[in-house]
Amino acid sequence: MFSTTTNHHRHSSWIGLCIACVVVSSGLAGCSSSAAPQVRTGSQGRVSVVAAENFWGSIVSQIGGKHVVVTSIITNPNTDPHSYEPSANDARIMAEAQFVVENGVGYDPWVPKLLASDQGHPTVLDVGTAVGANVGDNPHRWYNPADVQIVIGQVVHDLSALDPADGTYFTAQATRFNSVALASYNALIAAIKARFADTPIGASESIVAMLAPSLGLDLITPPTFLRAISEGEDVTVADKETIDNQIKNHLIRIYVYNSQNVTPDVQAQLNEVNAERIPVATITETLQPASATYQAWQIRQLQGIQAALVKSSAA
Repeated sequence: MFSTTTNHHRHSSWIGLCIACVVVSSGLAGCSSSAAPQVRTGSQGRVSVVAAENFWGSIVSQIGGKHVVVTSIITNPNTDPHSYEPSANDARIMAEAQFVVENGVGYDPWVPKLLASDQGHPTVLDVGTAVGANVGDNPHRWYNPADVQIVIGQVVHDLSALDPADGTYFTAQATRFNSVALASYNALIAAIKARFADTPIGASESIVAMLAPSLGLDLITPPTFLRAISEGEDVTVADKETIDNQIKNHLIRIYVYNSQNVTPDVQAQLNEVNAERIPVATITETLQPASATYQAWQIRQLQGIQAALVKSSAA
């Protein structure tokens, strides 16, 4: 995606305006003196949750079930979370939340700026912090099954702190989410790894670098290229030549690309891959369609990767 640094500085004045609107409309509500989560309830006794992105929102919604109301801010598949400009309404929604989930790792830096004005002090789950990611690391943690498990555990913990009476319910929901909702997802990951381990693949950006290890696939695209495309930076001539060689000499068995971020360099690679009849699999940055659950979205993409690998092995 686009740069996580330069794009956001130029949006700071807009975020400031959003914050000002919320401060005025909220009447500068008093701050809590306690660092511990406040036990609060939202609409009809449910915990009010705001997720910066809908993939995390989907997971929280399924774990929270009937005891949460979840609002995801970024739901449009064509929206770039890196350079998103929050509206005054987004800031107002955030200010009313009891529990906020942000991706962190530089992916959605507009969230802490909005939270800075929040007089209600919501519980905040920063995914990057939860999984131990540092600034500069790959931010696409929802494509890492191990990180998703960490987030699930933290969601249960935080919801239980906000709504202790329903802690057992949240634990049961998480268990069901893992054993039922993610069953096909986990089975596909295991099946791909069992059959196609160590298969060399190419990719358009760093999202795939989070997923490939769990599938046992050998992503041989230069990491510097993957990062450059993801961050909207210039691609080096050396990386282009390396990838051209990998494609022309069929050193990769399939090519996986993010259809929401097709730059001229990625399009050129797609043209080369198609000319060489190398199977292609498509993934997206956010839920596609926006109404899909996290698991349905991921399963569909894993099936696409599996189908491309099967086609490649038959060639």
